[in-house]
Amino acid sequence: MSIPNRIVCLSADAADWLWRIGAWECVAGITAFFTIPPGTEPKPRVGGFSTAQFDQIADLNPDLIIAFSDVQAPLLTELMRRGFTVLGTNQRTLAEIEMTLALVGRIVGREAEAERSLNEFRKRLAPVGKVTVRPRVYFEEWNDPLVSGIAWVSELIERAGGRDVFDDLRTKAAAIERVVLPEEVCRRNPEIIFGSWCGRAVRIAEIKARRGWNRLAAIRDNRVYEIPGADILQPGFRLVHGYELMKQCLQVEAENPR
Repeated sequence: MSIPNRIVCLSADAADWLWRIGAWECVAGITAFFTIPPGTEPKPRVGGFSTAQFDQIADLNPDLIIAFSDVQAPLLTELMRRGFTVLGTNQRTLAEIEMTLALVGRIVGREAEAERSLNEFRKRLAPVGKVTVRPRVYFEEWNDPLVSGIAWVSELIERAGGRDVFDDLRTKAAAIERVVLPEEVCRRNPEIIFGSWCGRAVRIAEIKARRGWNRLAAIRDNRVYEIPGADILQPGFRLVHGYELMKQCLQVEAENPR
């Protein structure tokens, strides 16, 4: 199989990974949600997350288009209808993320580089040491309606030393299946709240002002934190940064119990 050399990345995690494993020259176009590292050759931006500029993509004459999640499935359907070769993945767990990153590495002939980066990925996502107390954590992926964290986020909360209060929803792949009621959040009374609103800034003051939430331990103790979406909601290498933030916040809780 020939190695594609004109790849359009409709997902930021794919663009980031190709850059990290030294295959940036294979990238022809990218999503608007990927921040190109300083000093890196710019690429045309041809779409958001649920939108794409089909004519611009066609002008790039891609030999492969990479996308992520069921949200992008309609885009891939249209691109296939137009005759393009596509790779659509729907990874939800850390293990599935590793497999997908390895697959992309093989596709572009960078297996060795991908494995080196994956070794670093695994090392930096290693679980913390012995944990005596696991604070209750609520992760909010969206605010209207409230959506709890996707599977890999729940896994990272546990690795960082917390306990996801909605771990029973971890296996639910679609966001609609992870919708939770504000009253249920109150019932589970998280001690820490992490927010990351899919491309929007988290309004912490709005979270604190929700009816009845002033009784939550996390609100009472002022432990509501934002994690940038690029560092926690994209299933790629940048999860290491979101994980570091989680560990820091949970460490503060462990050292200063209330």
